[in-house]
Amino acid sequence: QVQLVESGGGLVQAGGSLRLACTASGRTFSSYAMGWFRQAPGKEREFVAAINWSGSSTDYADSVKGRFTCSRENAKNTVYLQMNSLKPEDTAVYYCALRRYYSGRYGNYDYWGQGTQVTVSS
Repeated sequence: QVQLVESGGGLVQAGGSLRLACTASGRTFSSYAMGWFRQAPGKEREFVAAINWSGSSTDYADSVKGRFTCSRENAKNTVYLQMNSLKPEDTAVYYCALRRYYSGRYGNYDYWGQGTQVTVSS
């Protein structure tokens, strides 16, 4: 079984930055692809970013491209989402997820974290 725990959410003003972290336990983290998703109130969950096992391949939603950066430290079993130039429309619960093979924004993920709230004030 895999456990994913997100951290780093909070309240920030528009234009500010936050860095989310997701720490995994229970599996060989370095073998797996990771993704970030978000869900705003009243909206469906949407893809944000994905990263392959080595960090050499990433994919981003058009809405965050150029502002968000996904990275990972396999030695710490942790994946990060650096979020810059935040906008009120980035307000959502952010989830990390894990799957065996990298497929960018496509495909299903096998394990999910509980989520962390990000609120961007205008």
